[in-house]
Amino acid sequence: MKKFELSGKSYKANLHCHTTVSDGHYSPEEVKEYYKAHGYSVIAFTDHEILLDHSDLCDEDFIALNGYELSVNAPGPDDRSKALTAHICFVAKKQDNLRQICTSERDIWGNARGFIPQADIVQPDYKREYSHEGVSALMKAGRDNGFFVTYNHPTWSLESYPEYSGYDGMHAMEIYNTGCAVDGYDEYNCHCYEDLLRQGKKIFCIAADDNHTWGEGDRGKPGCDCCGGWVSIFAERLEYNAITKALEEGRFYCSTGPEIKSFRVEDGFVYVTTSPAHRISLITGRRRTEKVNAEYGHGATEAKFRIDPNDIYFRIDVLDDHGNHANTNAIFTEDIF
Repeated sequence: MKKFELSGKSYKANLHCHTTVSDGHYSPEEVKEYYKAHGYSVIAFTDHEILLDHSDLCDEDFIALNGYELSVNAPGPDDRSKALTAHICFVAKKQDNLRQICTSERDIWGNARGFIPQADIVQPDYKREYSHEGVSALMKAGRDNGFFVTYNHPTWSLESYPEYSGYDGMHAMEIYNTGCAVDGYDEYNCHCYEDLLRQGKKIFCIAADDNHTWGEGDRGKPGCDCCGGWVSIFAERLEYNAITKALEEGRFYCSTGPEIKSFRVEDGFVYVTTSPAHRISLITGRRRTEKVNAEYGHGATEAKFRIDPNDIYFRIDVLDDHGNHANTNAIFTEDIF
């Protein structure tokens, strides 16, 4: 049986972020300083429809990942608030990969149009198509051209199972989106992740802010879309390539609150240690779960669960007393037994 482990140093990251380059309220420099002050080491700058070089923001304590968010919109109706849409982030796995694909100038809007001269748009005639085939082709193009591809906020996008179940090519999907949640959407998408896993899609899950920072103040104040969902990346070191390598290998967990201090799969068991939790659960690909609950006011902080090849896949969900979750990526049993 193969061993898998998350332990040691991790780096807190937001993989979905907007700035004044597109429709955000603060500059990339201001976003960096805010997140650094709140314990983050990594931000993926994913402004709408424009890929720029943010390497000038990197220092010994902070990595700026280069990326952009693309949207594929269903035709009609005239009221765009009723139209289905798929939003996808491309995060460059190499710092010097600044070739913006799957984008024509007609796709670029708002402040981002002012940055067109700085972008390397290599497919100016690309036409996006809202269909299973069209969205999947875009995702696969991102993978083939050196990007880490995430599928974003299906609830806000008005997409449900008939839409997202037909998408192939993503590395990960957003299991939580802070910006949508503070706007009132139920954007904890555990059920969507499970839907895709049950189809046999070996993808990861992330939590991200999608911050535009229209609200002010620290997390917990009404309207603030910062620091509500993140990933903790277990990379060898705080360097661009090391961070993206860990992302591609799934060496991270996502959270809206709880901490997973260690996670180990070995000899038919899962071992996990956490911050004090209301419940630590093993979720599998069949109708079987295991759990450890808090007892007598003392939070659960560790668990050991048996795994079986018949589980199809398994993952850990940690629930704290405030209703916040931490989730590991699913591991398929055929890959370790």
